[in-house]
Amino acid sequence: MLTFQRFSLGALQTNAYVVVNSERTNAIVIDPGTADSGLMRKLDGLKVEAILLTHAHFDHIGGVDAVRKRYGCPVYIHSAEQSWLTDAGKNGSNRWADVTPPITTDLPEHLLTDGQTLELIGETFHVKHTPGHSPGSVSFLVGDLLFAGDALFHRSIGRTDLPGGNQDQLSRSIREKLYVLPEDVLVLPGHGQETTIGEEKRENPYVR
Repeated sequence: MLTFQRFSLGALQTNAYVVVNSERTNAIVIDPGTADSGLMRKLDGLKVEAILLTHAHFDHIGGVDAVRKRYGCPVYIHSAEQSWLTDAGKNGSNRWADVTPPITTDLPEHLLTDGQTLELIGETFHVKHTPGHSPGSVSFLVGDLLFAGDALFHRSIGRTDLPGGNQDQLSRSIREKLYVLPEDVLVLPGHGQETTIGEEKRENPYVR
């Protein structure tokens, strides 16, 4: 049985996740927002197979360069946002000078598409393109865990007033890609606390 640990990182308290296989030998990292020492210690001694990015806003990618170089692991991101990794204007870091220096890193090794499956750490990760917060936002479903990025939060949703955001598109993504999942699926968002699909279908005031 795989396990995961959440790290809330940086000024915006962005959730990064380290997901480890049942043998405690291999791991993947989702959205390393900073090169946090605690996150790095968690990874030391493990074979890091990949960095999975739900999207490329600066608060989700600030630690990508350090993690990729230290552990020699490839980066996966949706094709709509591959250029955001190399462009501080697109990823927003140059607009938040009071929060972060400009952030750039190399292009990804792999591009994600909707419906794709990834075989990592002995598990199957299902890629769901969930745009609306940003054009290339994706969610990763593995077993009964959904790493939702900034699409769906506990009784909230991702903001849509940033470049490339679209409220109607995000609502469709949630209804058509996420709310169709079993109600006991655990939602692990990009910010804040965990929730479930069932709870959000019943209680989320933004998308019913």
